[in-house]
Amino acid sequence: MTSVRGWSPRGYRDGRGWLQGAPPPRWVRVLPLLLLAIVTAATLISPDGHDFGFLLGAIPPLAVLSYGPLATAVLSCLVVVLLNVPATHLNHPGDTDLLTVTFVALLSVFVSYVRSHRDAQLVTERAVGEAVQRAVLPPLPERVGAVGCAGLYRAAQHGTLVGGDFFDVREGPFGVRAVMGDVRGHGLAAVSTVVSLLGAFREAVLDQPDLESVAARMDRRLTVDSGDVPHAELFATALLVEFSADLRSVRLVACGHPAPVLLRDGRAQELAVAPGAPVGLGLVGVEPPKEVTVELGPGDRLFIASDGVWEARDRAGRFYPLPDRLAVFAGAEAPELTELVWADLTRRCEVRDDATMLVLAPAIT
Repeated sequence: MTSVRGWSPRGYRDGRGWLQGAPPPRWVRVLPLLLLAIVTAATLISPDGHDFGFLLGAIPPLAVLSYGPLATAVLSCLVVVLLNVPATHLNHPGDTDLLTVTFVALLSVFVSYVRSHRDAQLVTERAVGEAVQRAVLPPLPERVGAVGCAGLYRAAQHGTLVGGDFFDVREGPFGVRAVMGDVRGHGLAAVSTVVSLLGAFREAVLDQPDLESVAARMDRRLTVDSGDVPHAELFATALLVEFSADLRSVRLVACGHPAPVLLRDGRAQELAVAPGAPVGLGLVGVEPPKEVTVELGPGDRLFIASDGVWEARDRAGRFYPLPDRLAVFAGAEAPELTELVWADLTRRCEVRDDATMLVLAPAIT
């Protein structure tokens, strides 16, 4: 599993590059030392080595990118020493040039000191943020009851682990139930709505006898949350899933959310569900979402995806053909399946919304 429920395979942890706070790549760390060695060698073997001396002034600023104040100070001292060693032919710089390099070196040490302390503070704050976000969406277990689970989550807002999508799988007195939803908006602004919906779902799993009642509980939660907020427009699509005790059937309730895809015998079929209004709208006179039952057999799996997957488009404006592509990857194991679909999706389309996938595999005997 990945993203909020596991680390991303792209780059550093959640995909950040070194310009977004990840540790610098090795070549950035090696660059000051390499430049120092090249200039030193060039000045020793060339009678006109002083022509390369201006490059030494770049070493302290380069060191700031990847080294702490102590290492930056050491490299800066080496630069000043080289400028005063007769063998390097650099011991005749003008006073202004030498003072300039010395000033840049001292300034680089100071900047490195400030950067290292800011980085330490950012690491602490990010660790706190990740802990909070993981508390919202804790790691999904590989199995809930007799249902195997695998999920993938990619938040649209770069550098975050949680966005407007959510999913969860819980076992309760009425069987194994799962939910996937997509709240209005994405990124950190949607997290409070995600918290409310997940809380309502987890409580309803324990005491509501059917999925329609679970959907009503989630709808009421959002309606109450937005009641005192002018123009709140809090709503979310959601798909609720409940497996029967013998796992040979699954009940579905769709609240404006795309239908799941049934993987069976190497084929992928989008299931027909009764469309219902998104939760949280509080529409008067609108029929509540209806439950649909689908029979299952050994080896069947459900693949559920958010709008960010279904509505991704390629450069020609065509939607990602999820059922067709799932048929190609149908033989893969559940965790591998989500990664294969994600790699295929990003290769074909530009993903601009939160993208979430959930695979549910009941162990039917």
